[in-house]
Amino acid sequence: MELLENTVAEIDKLDEGKMAEAKEKLDSLTKPPGSLGKLEEIAIKLAGMSQNLYSKVDRKAHIVMAGDHGVVSEGVSAVPQEVTVQMIHNFLNEGAAINVLANQMEVEVTIVDIGVASELEIDGVVDKKVKFGTNNLLQGPAMTRQEAVASIETGIEVVTEKIENGANLIGTGEMGVGNTTPSSVILTAMTDLPLDDTVGFGTGINDEQLEKKKEIVAQALDINQPDVSDGLDILTKVGGLEIGGMAGVMLGAAAANRPVMVDGFISGAAALIAQKLEPKVTDYLIPSHKSVEPGHIRMYEILGLEPMLDMDMRLGEGTGAILGMNLVEAATRIISQMATFEEAGVAEC
Repeated sequence: MELLENTVAEIDKLDEGKMAEAKEKLDSLTKPPGSLGKLEEIAIKLAGMSQNLYSKVDRKAHIVMAGDHGVVSEGVSAVPQEVTVQMIHNFLNEGAAINVLANQMEVEVTIVDIGVASELEIDGVVDKKVKFGTNNLLQGPAMTRQEAVASIETGIEVVTEKIENGANLIGTGEMGVGNTTPSSVILTAMTDLPLDDTVGFGTGINDEQLEKKKEIVAQALDINQPDVSDGLDILTKVGGLEIGGMAGVMLGAAAANRPVMVDGFISGAAALIAQKLEPKVTDYLIPSHKSVEPGHIRMYEILGLEPMLDMDMRLGEGTGAILGMNLVEAATRIISQMATFEEAGVAEC
Protein backbone atom coordinates (compact mmCIF):
# COMPACT_ATOMS: atom_id res chain seq x y z
CA MET A 1 0.00 0.00 0.00
CA GLU A 2 2.96 2.30 0.65
CA LEU A 3 4.01 2.27 -3.01
CA LEU A 4 0.50 3.16 -4.14
CA GLU A 5 0.18 5.97 -1.60
CA ASN A 6 3.59 7.41 -2.47
CA THR A 7 2.87 7.24 -6.19
CA VAL A 8 -0.46 9.01 -5.87
CA ALA A 9 1.17 11.72 -3.75
CA GLU A 10 3.73 12.38 -6.51
CA ILE A 11 1.18 13.19 -9.22
CA ASP A 12 1.30 16.92 -9.91
CA LYS A 13 -0.97 19.27 -11.78
CA LEU A 14 0.11 20.21 -15.29
CA ASP A 15 2.46 23.18 -15.64
CA GLU A 16 0.05 25.91 -16.78
CA GLY A 17 2.86 28.33 -17.56
CA LYS A 18 4.53 25.88 -19.92
CA MET A 19 1.14 25.11 -21.52
CA ALA A 20 0.58 28.82 -22.17
CA GLU A 21 4.04 29.01 -23.70
CA ALA A 22 3.21 26.06 -25.95
CA LYS A 23 -0.02 27.69 -27.11
CA GLU A 24 1.83 30.91 -27.89
CA LYS A 25 4.39 28.96 -29.92
CA LEU A 26 1.69 27.06 -31.80
CA ASP A 27 -0.13 30.30 -32.62
CA SER A 28 3.10 31.70 -34.11
CA LEU A 29 3.43 28.83 -36.61
CA THR A 30 2.48 29.12 -40.29
CA LYS A 31 -1.17 28.17 -39.92
CA PRO A 32 -4.39 29.74 -38.64
CA PRO A 33 -4.52 29.54 -34.80
CA GLY A 34 -6.01 26.24 -33.63
CA SER A 35 -6.32 24.88 -37.17
CA LEU A 36 -4.59 21.60 -36.28
CA GLY A 37 -7.20 20.90 -33.62
CA LYS A 38 -6.42 17.96 -31.38
CA LEU A 39 -2.79 17.87 -32.48
CA GLU A 40 -2.35 21.30 -30.93
CA GLU A 41 -4.25 20.27 -27.82
CA ILE A 42 -1.95 17.27 -27.40
CA ALA A 43 1.19 19.38 -27.86
CA ILE A 44 -0.03 21.81 -25.21
CA LYS A 45 -0.91 18.99 -22.81
CA LEU A 46 2.47 17.33 -23.32
CA ALA A 47 4.25 20.59 -22.51
CA GLY A 48 2.31 20.75 -19.25
CA MET A 49 3.22 17.17 -18.39
CA SER A 50 6.91 17.34 -19.17
CA GLN A 51 7.40 20.99 -18.19
CA ASN A 52 9.21 21.25 -21.52
CA LEU A 53 8.03 23.09 -24.62
CA TYR A 54 9.42 20.36 -26.85
CA SER A 55 8.38 17.00 -25.41
CA LYS A 56 9.97 13.80 -26.69
CA VAL A 57 8.00 10.63 -27.34
CA ASP A 58 10.65 8.74 -29.27
CA ARG A 59 10.93 5.84 -26.80
CA LYS A 60 7.54 4.13 -26.86
CA ALA A 61 6.72 1.26 -24.50
CA HIS A 62 3.48 -0.71 -24.58
CA ILE A 63 2.49 -2.86 -21.61
CA VAL A 64 -0.02 -5.70 -22.06
CA MET A 65 -1.47 -6.96 -18.77
CA ALA A 66 -2.80 -10.53 -18.94
CA GLY A 67 -5.33 -11.91 -16.47
CA ASP A 68 -8.26 -14.29 -16.29
CA HIS A 69 -11.74 -13.96 -14.80
CA GLY A 70 -13.79 -16.39 -12.75
CA VAL A 71 -17.01 -15.00 -14.21
CA VAL A 72 -16.17 -16.69 -17.54
CA SER A 73 -17.75 -19.83 -16.08
CA GLU A 74 -21.11 -18.03 -16.35
CA GLY A 75 -20.96 -18.00 -20.16
CA VAL A 76 -20.21 -14.31 -20.72
CA SER A 77 -17.68 -14.91 -23.51
CA ALA A 78 -17.87 -16.39 -26.99
CA VAL A 79 -14.43 -17.97 -26.58
CA PRO A 80 -13.03 -20.29 -23.89
CA GLN A 81 -10.63 -19.13 -21.20
CA GLU A 82 -7.82 -21.16 -22.78
CA VAL A 83 -7.58 -18.46 -25.45
CA THR A 84 -5.79 -16.18 -22.97
CA VAL A 85 -2.73 -18.45 -22.90
CA GLN A 86 -2.98 -19.17 -26.62
CA MET A 87 -2.93 -15.46 -27.40
CA ILE A 88 0.06 -14.90 -25.13
CA HIS A 89 1.95 -17.42 -27.26
CA ASN A 90 0.73 -15.55 -30.34
CA PHE A 91 2.05 -12.26 -28.93
CA LEU A 92 5.45 -13.80 -28.31
CA ASN A 93 5.52 -15.26 -31.83
CA GLU A 94 4.82 -11.78 -33.26
CA GLY A 95 1.56 -12.99 -34.79
CA ALA A 96 -1.04 -10.71 -33.20
CA ALA A 97 -2.43 -7.39 -34.37
CA ILE A 98 -0.60 -5.60 -31.56
CA ASN A 99 2.72 -6.98 -32.84
CA VAL A 100 2.08 -5.83 -36.39
CA LEU A 101 1.14 -2.32 -35.31
CA ALA A 102 3.92 -2.06 -32.73
CA ASN A 103 6.55 -3.14 -35.27
CA GLN A 104 5.29 -0.53 -37.71
CA MET A 105 5.49 2.17 -35.03
CA GLU A 106 8.75 0.92 -33.43
CA VAL A 107 7.08 0.31 -30.08
CA GLU A 108 8.49 -2.09 -27.50
CA VAL A 109 5.81 -4.52 -26.30
CA THR A 110 5.96 -6.15 -22.86
CA ILE A 111 3.61 -8.98 -21.85
CA VAL A 112 2.92 -9.23 -18.11
CA ASP A 113 1.26 -12.21 -16.43
CA ILE A 114 -0.57 -10.48 -13.62
CA GLY A 115 -3.35 -13.02 -13.18
CA VAL A 116 -3.52 -15.76 -15.80
CA ALA A 117 -5.42 -18.76 -14.39
CA SER A 118 -2.76 -21.29 -15.31
CA GLU A 119 0.96 -21.60 -14.57
CA LEU A 120 3.01 -19.96 -17.31
CA GLU A 121 6.59 -20.96 -17.93
CA ILE A 122 7.13 -18.99 -21.11
CA ASP A 123 10.28 -17.09 -21.99
CA GLY A 124 9.46 -13.49 -22.74
CA VAL A 125 6.57 -13.12 -20.30
CA VAL A 126 7.13 -10.96 -17.23
CA ASP A 127 5.93 -13.01 -14.25
CA LYS A 128 4.07 -10.71 -11.87
CA LYS A 129 1.19 -13.05 -11.03
CA VAL A 130 -0.92 -11.80 -8.12
CA LYS A 131 -3.23 -14.82 -8.21
CA PHE A 132 -4.54 -17.41 -10.65
CA GLY A 133 -7.40 -15.35 -12.06
CA THR A 134 -10.11 -13.50 -10.19
CA ASN A 135 -12.89 -15.18 -8.28
CA ASN A 136 -16.35 -15.46 -9.84
CA LEU A 137 -17.91 -12.12 -8.92
CA LEU A 138 -21.34 -13.76 -8.76
CA GLN A 139 -20.12 -15.65 -5.70
CA GLY A 140 -18.57 -12.70 -3.87
CA PRO A 141 -15.70 -10.25 -4.34
CA ALA A 142 -13.44 -10.79 -7.32
CA MET A 143 -10.38 -10.51 -5.09
CA THR A 144 -9.23 -9.34 -1.68
CA ARG A 145 -8.35 -5.72 -1.04
CA GLN A 146 -4.72 -6.76 -0.62
CA GLU A 147 -4.77 -8.42 -4.04
CA ALA A 148 -6.33 -5.30 -5.57
CA VAL A 149 -3.54 -3.16 -4.11
CA ALA A 150 -0.97 -5.68 -5.35
CA SER A 151 -2.35 -5.52 -8.90
CA ILE A 152 -2.08 -1.71 -8.94
CA GLU A 153 1.38 -1.70 -7.41
CA THR A 154 2.48 -4.29 -9.99
CA GLY A 155 1.50 -1.86 -12.73
CA ILE A 156 3.42 0.92 -11.00
CA GLU A 157 6.52 -1.28 -10.72
CA VAL A 158 6.42 -2.35 -14.36
CA VAL A 159 5.96 1.14 -15.78
CA THR A 160 8.56 2.63 -13.44
CA GLU A 161 11.15 0.19 -14.76
CA LYS A 162 10.24 1.11 -18.33
CA ILE A 163 10.56 4.82 -17.60
CA GLU A 164 13.88 4.31 -15.82
CA ASN A 165 15.08 2.60 -19.00
CA GLY A 166 14.12 5.62 -21.10
CA ALA A 167 10.48 5.16 -22.10
CA ASN A 168 8.73 8.49 -22.61
CA LEU A 169 5.37 7.41 -24.05
CA ILE A 170 3.46 4.53 -22.46
CA GLY A 171 0.69 2.38 -23.94
CA THR A 172 -1.83 0.30 -22.00
CA GLY A 173 -3.26 -2.98 -23.26
CA GLU A 174 -4.70 -6.22 -21.94
CA MET A 175 -5.45 -9.84 -22.62
CA GLY A 176 -8.06 -11.76 -20.67
CA VAL A 177 -11.12 -13.64 -21.86
CA GLY A 178 -14.27 -12.23 -20.26
CA ASN A 179 -12.82 -8.87 -19.25
CA THR A 180 -15.58 -6.75 -20.76
CA THR A 181 -17.90 -8.08 -18.03
CA PRO A 182 -16.01 -6.64 -15.02
CA SER A 183 -15.41 -3.48 -17.06
CA SER A 184 -19.17 -3.15 -17.57
CA VAL A 185 -19.74 -3.74 -13.86
CA ILE A 186 -17.22 -1.02 -12.97
CA LEU A 187 -18.87 1.49 -15.30
CA THR A 188 -22.38 0.60 -14.14
CA ALA A 189 -21.31 0.91 -10.51
CA MET A 190 -20.01 4.42 -11.12
CA THR A 191 -23.05 5.69 -13.00
CA ASP A 192 -26.84 5.52 -13.11
CA LEU A 193 -26.72 4.44 -16.74
CA PRO A 194 -29.01 1.63 -17.96
CA LEU A 195 -27.40 -1.69 -18.79
CA ASP A 196 -28.05 -1.13 -22.50
CA ASP A 197 -25.50 1.72 -22.28
CA THR A 198 -22.86 -0.16 -20.30
CA VAL A 199 -22.92 -3.77 -21.53
CA GLY A 200 -21.90 -4.78 -25.05
CA PHE A 201 -21.20 -7.85 -27.17
CA GLY A 202 -17.53 -8.16 -26.14
CA THR A 203 -15.87 -10.98 -28.10
CA GLY A 204 -18.96 -11.46 -30.23
CA ILE A 205 -21.65 -13.13 -28.13
CA ASN A 206 -25.16 -13.46 -29.54
CA ASP A 207 -28.27 -11.56 -28.49
CA GLU A 208 -29.36 -14.21 -25.99
CA GLN A 209 -25.92 -14.24 -24.38
CA LEU A 210 -25.94 -10.44 -24.24
CA GLU A 211 -29.15 -10.44 -22.21
CA LYS A 212 -27.63 -13.00 -19.84
CA LYS A 213 -24.50 -10.83 -19.56
CA LYS A 214 -26.64 -7.85 -18.55
CA GLU A 215 -28.29 -9.96 -15.86
CA ILE A 216 -24.87 -11.03 -14.57
CA VAL A 217 -23.69 -7.41 -14.38
CA ALA A 218 -26.78 -6.45 -12.38
CA GLN A 219 -26.43 -9.46 -10.09
CA ALA A 220 -22.74 -8.75 -9.49
CA LEU A 221 -23.56 -5.26 -8.29
CA ASP A 222 -26.38 -6.50 -6.09
CA ILE A 223 -24.22 -9.23 -4.54
CA ASN A 224 -21.06 -7.19 -3.96
CA GLN A 225 -22.40 -3.66 -3.29
CA PRO A 226 -19.13 -1.84 -4.14
CA ASP A 227 -18.51 1.50 -2.46
CA VAL A 228 -18.58 3.84 -5.45
CA SER A 229 -16.54 6.46 -3.59
CA ASP A 230 -13.65 4.03 -3.11
CA GLY A 231 -11.72 2.98 -6.22
CA LEU A 232 -10.00 0.17 -4.35
CA ASP A 233 -13.29 -1.24 -3.13
CA ILE A 234 -14.73 -1.20 -6.66
CA LEU A 235 -11.65 -2.98 -8.02
CA THR A 236 -11.74 -5.49 -5.15
CA LYS A 237 -15.41 -6.32 -5.47
CA VAL A 238 -15.93 -6.41 -9.24
CA GLY A 239 -12.68 -5.69 -11.06
CA GLY A 240 -9.96 -7.62 -12.81
CA LEU A 241 -6.28 -8.04 -12.06
CA GLU A 242 -5.28 -6.69 -15.47
CA ILE A 243 -7.59 -3.71 -14.90
CA GLY A 244 -5.78 -3.00 -11.64
CA GLY A 245 -2.44 -3.45 -13.40
CA MET A 246 -3.32 -0.93 -16.10
CA ALA A 247 -4.57 1.52 -13.47
CA GLY A 248 -1.17 1.19 -11.81
CA VAL A 249 0.58 1.85 -15.12
CA MET A 250 -1.45 5.03 -15.51
CA LEU A 251 -0.72 6.23 -11.99
CA GLY A 252 2.98 5.37 -12.25
CA ALA A 253 3.36 7.15 -15.58
CA ALA A 254 1.57 10.23 -14.25
CA ALA A 255 3.81 10.32 -11.17
CA ALA A 256 6.80 10.36 -13.52
CA ASN A 257 5.26 13.09 -15.71
CA ARG A 258 4.91 10.76 -18.68
CA PRO A 259 1.94 10.55 -21.06
CA VAL A 260 0.04 7.27 -21.11
CA MET A 261 -2.34 6.08 -23.83
CA VAL A 262 -5.86 4.92 -22.98
CA ASP A 263 -6.94 2.10 -25.30
CA GLY A 264 -10.42 0.59 -25.41
CA PHE A 265 -13.19 -0.41 -23.02
CA ILE A 266 -11.09 -2.36 -20.53
CA SER A 267 -8.34 0.26 -20.51
CA GLY A 268 -11.12 2.80 -19.93
CA ALA A 269 -12.27 0.86 -16.87
CA ALA A 270 -8.71 0.99 -15.56
CA ALA A 271 -8.68 4.75 -16.13
CA LEU A 272 -11.88 5.08 -14.09
CA ILE A 273 -10.25 3.22 -11.20
CA ALA A 274 -7.11 5.36 -11.48
CA GLN A 275 -9.21 8.54 -11.53
CA LYS A 276 -11.00 7.45 -8.36
CA LEU A 277 -7.66 6.99 -6.65
CA GLU A 278 -6.25 10.33 -7.87
CA PRO A 279 -8.30 12.66 -10.12
CA LYS A 280 -5.17 14.45 -11.40
CA VAL A 281 -4.13 11.29 -13.25
CA THR A 282 -6.51 12.19 -16.09
CA ASP A 283 -4.25 15.12 -17.02
CA TYR A 284 -1.66 12.55 -18.12
CA LEU A 285 -4.03 10.31 -20.10
CA ILE A 286 -4.11 10.52 -23.90
CA PRO A 287 -7.36 9.04 -25.27
CA SER A 288 -6.68 7.00 -28.40
CA HIS A 289 -9.90 5.65 -29.91
CA LYS A 290 -13.57 4.99 -29.27
CA SER A 291 -14.46 1.32 -29.05
CA VAL A 292 -17.74 0.00 -30.44
CA GLU A 293 -18.53 -1.19 -26.90
CA PRO A 294 -21.43 1.13 -25.95
CA GLY A 295 -20.01 2.06 -22.57
CA HIS A 296 -16.66 3.29 -23.84
CA ILE A 297 -17.82 6.76 -24.84
CA ARG A 298 -19.53 7.03 -21.45
CA MET A 299 -16.20 6.32 -19.78
CA TYR A 300 -14.60 9.14 -21.73
CA GLU A 301 -17.37 11.48 -20.60
CA ILE A 302 -16.64 10.64 -16.95
CA LEU A 303 -12.91 11.08 -17.53
CA GLY A 304 -13.43 14.39 -19.34
CA LEU A 305 -11.56 13.12 -22.40
CA GLU A 306 -12.37 12.94 -26.10
CA PRO A 307 -10.95 10.14 -28.27
CA MET A 308 -8.82 10.96 -31.30
CA LEU A 309 -9.98 8.05 -33.46
CA ASP A 310 -13.22 6.23 -34.23
CA MET A 311 -12.23 3.12 -36.16
CA ASP A 312 -15.06 0.71 -35.17
CA MET A 313 -12.48 -1.33 -33.25
CA ARG A 314 -13.05 -3.67 -30.29
CA LEU A 315 -10.04 -5.97 -30.31
CA GLY A 316 -8.22 -4.90 -27.17
CA GLU A 317 -4.53 -5.70 -26.69
CA GLY A 318 -3.87 -1.96 -26.89
CA THR A 319 -4.24 -1.76 -30.66
CA GLY A 320 -5.93 1.64 -30.50
CA ALA A 321 -3.28 2.93 -28.10
CA ILE A 322 -0.53 2.02 -30.56
CA LEU A 323 -2.35 3.76 -33.41
CA GLY A 324 -2.79 6.84 -31.25
CA MET A 325 0.93 7.01 -30.50
CA ASN A 326 1.53 8.09 -34.10
CA LEU A 327 -0.68 11.14 -33.57
CA VAL A 328 1.04 12.01 -30.31
CA GLU A 329 4.41 11.95 -32.05
CA ALA A 330 2.96 14.06 -34.85
CA ALA A 331 1.93 16.67 -32.28
CA THR A 332 5.49 16.89 -30.94
CA ARG A 333 6.86 17.33 -34.45
CA ILE A 334 4.37 20.09 -35.29
CA ILE A 335 5.44 22.29 -32.39
CA SER A 336 9.17 21.59 -32.81
CA GLN A 337 9.61 21.48 -36.59
CA MET A 338 7.09 23.86 -38.19
CA ALA A 339 8.34 27.32 -39.14
CA THR A 340 6.97 30.43 -37.52
CA PHE A 341 5.48 33.25 -39.63
CA GLU A 342 8.59 35.29 -38.95
CA GLU A 343 10.98 32.50 -39.91
CA ALA A 344 9.11 31.71 -43.13
CA GLY A 345 8.49 35.32 -44.13
CA VAL A 346 4.75 34.64 -44.30
CA ALA A 347 2.12 37.19 -43.33
CA GLU A 348 0.27 36.18 -40.20
CA CYS A 349 -3.28 34.85 -40.52
